[in-house]
Amino acid sequence: MLRWPILRRLALGAAVAFVLTPVHAQTQTQTELRDGSHDFDFDIGTWKTHLKRLQHPLTGSSTWVEYDGTSVVRPIWNGKANMVELEVDGPAGHIEGLGLRLYNPVAHQWSLNFANSAGGALSVPTVGAFKNGR
Repeated sequence: MLRWPILRRLALGAAVAFVLTPVHAQTQTQTELRDGSHDFDFDIGTWKTHLKRLQHPLTGSSTWVEYDGTSVVRPIWNGKANMVELEVDGPAGHIEGLGLRLYNPVAHQWSLNFANSAGGALSVPTVGAFKNGR
């Protein structure tokens, strides 16, 4: 199965922009916070992955480099977290990445963290929640 949505969810530093689109988002009121701990359950499994990234980000360049490979997504902590293992190859080389998604049940928010094997450190997380289908 070709995995286009994974491209929108993995943040590869400033080089790749992403959009979070939930499969089962719910509308909520100001006083009602929903349990979003299973927002990424649709992503669990092994996927064929196609990735595009800007070759020279933040320079005004519009040259994209494409990669193909696999993503493996595993649930952790009874669904309140999951781990994404990414391995792709393309003309610019080989990328091994690790995504860690953590759900904060008090804030009802996810933090999306990313690391690659070349850098060996987690990125500054992107933090947010799904609201009104977004």
